[in-house]
Amino acid sequence: MRRKIIAGNWKMNGSLANIAELMSGIKAGITEITKTEVAVCPSYVYLPQVNELIHGTQIKLGAQDLSDAAAGAYTGEVAGSMLNDFNCSYVIVGHSERRNNRGESNELVAAKFKAAQDASLIPVLCVGELIEEREAGITDEVVARQLDAVINLCGVEALKNSVVAYEPVWAIGTGKTATTEQAQEVHANIRAKIAALNPEVAEGLRIQYGGSMNASNAKELLSMPDIDGGLIGGASLKSADFLAILQAAEDVG
Repeated sequence: MRRKIIAGNWKMNGSLANIAELMSGIKAGITEITKTEVAVCPSYVYLPQVNELIHGTQIKLGAQDLSDAAAGAYTGEVAGSMLNDFNCSYVIVGHSERRNNRGESNELVAAKFKAAQDASLIPVLCVGELIEEREAGITDEVVARQLDAVINLCGVEALKNSVVAYEPVWAIGTGKTATTEQAQEVHANIRAKIAALNPEVAEGLRIQYGGSMNASNAKELLSMPDIDGGLIGGASLKSADFLAILQAAEDVG
């Protein structure tokens, strides 16, 4: 049985003071979370602070991005080895805001996926479609291309040591969310695509939903057979909301 994973993506939010407050609230309520894996992904500059705050807890640390290069003359970039210094377990690659706002191609995302694994990090590979792509009925084709870039570079077995996050771009930060049926359909199609190449990898692959999961819709979404967790944006910035999502994951097992 796949263990649920709930990860908070704090995006470009936070300060020393409010992160301390947020983590205090999460730590106070997380003691009853036993079946669900928990991670938080702060901005680079707050990795040291959060690394200290989660010491001795079950909470895993993740980063929001990394360079496709291991080291060198890449001003402003952060290598996987640097994330290791702060005990990161996970790193997000290919988030829609990177793909669409920063022009990251499928090939660059695949290179970052490989760089993450080369640094012994677990990549959280984000895939998903724009609203015009959904309306054109090509969601599965778009997601397949995003997955294929990674599979072609790294091989399907590389997905064993990864998490995939499906994020319908039109449901991120908009307050909209895909229906439970829409989300489950795409998750099932992702698993079926991988299963056609390697059934064992597909069965073990954890696929998160990343489209505005919140305290009110989490339980219904997480009850779906192919939704194995959530990549949480805005709701991860309030400890009560994040804990409610964690509890929903616990309730559905």
